[in-house]
Amino acid sequence: MQNQQNKFEILRMPPANTNSILVSSGGDAAIFDPWGRVDDWGRVLDARGLNLRAIYATHGHPDHISAAPGLAEKYSVPWYMATADNELIGWGGELLDYFGIPRICTHCVHPVSIDTGRHMLLDAIPMDVIAAPGHTPGGLCFHFPREKILITGDTLFRDGYGRYDFPGGDRRVLFDSISRLHNMNLPDDTYVVHGHGPDSTIDILRRENPYFR
Repeated sequence: MQNQQNKFEILRMPPANTNSILVSSGGDAAIFDPWGRVDDWGRVLDARGLNLRAIYATHGHPDHISAAPGLAEKYSVPWYMATADNELIGWGGELLDYFGIPRICTHCVHPVSIDTGRHMLLDAIPMDVIAAPGHTPGGLCFHFPREKILITGDTLFRDGYGRYDFPGGDRRVLFDSISRLHNMNLPDDTYVVHGHGPDSTIDILRRENPYFR
């Protein structure tokens, strides 16, 4: 997914589990939901000759932020997440143990709060930050209107939705968030990157996901 200057890459960093997104514009880069190990991400950035500028998280579960504090510290960059998910940092360490990933350092670099609305990613790419609580209290989605790309995290999957039985989850709130995404009436060819599993488009979601309504 790219144009002449901007590139969006979906990376399934080892051990394969989460869909992370590397966005680059010129020689600058941002990472969304950095799963995996800091050293692996460092090798990716070095191989592409990219300068990491920022990190973003759709929510605070460990499989979406495992590398965030370490990357933020190593490259002296901010990582952004909704404040409502700060209490989740450090939760779910057993999942990281299962995958052999170091547990998240709860006293290292902390996330920076991000407001909903229009932002400029890497000073070059219009980005809309959308509140999408329910899977977690501070869930976010990221929409790139010019590129026609939507990052949903675990709010919405190609054929379903994220769990709401984890701490802070709420079924009603989650379904309200999904309805708001539906009611944005994004173009059918908008490419949708989910937190796990196969990607989709708005058209596919309308036709195949019974909860996207």
